[in-house]
Amino acid sequence: MTAPTLASERLLMRPWRAGDRVPFAALNADPRVMATIGNVLTREESDAFADRIAGHVDTQGWGLWALEIPGKAEFIGYAGLSRPRFEAAFTPCVEVGWRLAFNHWGHGYATEAGRVAMGFGFTVLDLPEIVSFTTVTNQRSRNVMERIGLTYDPSADFDHPMLGPDHPLLRHVLYRKRKLTQ
Repeated sequence: MTAPTLASERLLMRPWRAGDRVPFAALNADPRVMATIGNVLTREESDAFADRIAGHVDTQGWGLWALEIPGKAEFIGYAGLSRPRFEAAFTPCVEVGWRLAFNHWGHGYATEAGRVAMGFGFTVLDLPEIVSFTTVTNQRSRNVMERIGLTYDPSADFDHPMLGPDHPLLRHVLYRKRKLTQ
């Protein structure tokens, strides 16, 4: 199934290309990018992650799209929708998420792409709800979540089941938005 290419004012959200692997590995190896996500990834781990992402996009026709700034940068990270691979009180669900190279932080790209992804999720996929989660300390992503219209649900805070009980990023917050009905 071919995933659509989505566009916003400044960004192109497109299927992944082979040439995305090198810059993706670089951002996954950057401790600043990974500080609130987990350990930096090796090239092999990054490539395996890229394969999983591209596979989901190919299978579902949607997922985490590669982000491009047309005419300026062919790959700055990813944004889009995914299904978490773990069980929690709020799963199954669809999550909106993003990961950008550090030099592209602070320009509103995550907010812009997050809005496009949520619009796709609500209008094309007809999802009843979209969630997003991050570590308690990841204020930058929490700010993006609020800017794209998600609401913090403190009753749904959780310990990430894929992290050990002593992991410093164990505690997560959940944001959610329900589709507006007419």
